Amino acid sequence: MSKNRFPLALATLSAAALLAACGAMAPMKPMGSMFMQDSLPDAVKVPAGHKVALETVGVGEITYECRDKANAPGMTEWVFVGPNAMLNDRSGKQVGNYYGPPATWEAMDGSKVTATQLAVAPAGTGNLPYQLVKANPAMGSGAMTGVTHIQRVALKGGVAPASECSSAKKGMKEVVKYQADYIFWKAA
Repeated sequence: MSKNRFPLALATLSAAALLAACGAMAPMKPMGSMFMQDSLPDAVKVPAGHKVALETVGVGEITYECRDKANAPGMTEWVFVGPNAMLNDRSGKQVGNYYGPPATWEAMDGSKVTATQLAVAPAGTGNLPYQLVKANPAMGSGAMTGVTHIQRVALKGGVAPASECSSAKKGMKEVVKYQADYIFWKAA
């Protein structure tokens, strides 16, 4: 080999060896392993005695409307109207939808749940808060049957618009994009 080709050949062999070594390593999170809630604030952790039934990634939008502020005559604010998101599994395949009001998580098999909020916790500037809800009994039978709790985690965006909400804009709606993981839990 000429002097100019030696570094290229060495780099190619090094890259091949590195790829082979990485391929032989055990994955950081084994296939089939479930979501761990260790790093979440205590307020939004699911109580002991439950196991993860389904992990989804919600990708969609939230609608806000400019309305009179409650208990503050003459003031206005952006008010949460409802979500509209696709629920995808970890491989990106759609497995359901999330919409409202009322907040409803529906699997592709037609089973669905609504829920009551138990707790929220800050999830960083510009993001919706973490959330823990207690699921109502499922409607229909399928993936949502037996779901007891749903966590909203791994949040990106979704907060009320930064644009002005004034009395002149009352009734106007704005849509903001967001993404969040929805973790569905059942009794163990």
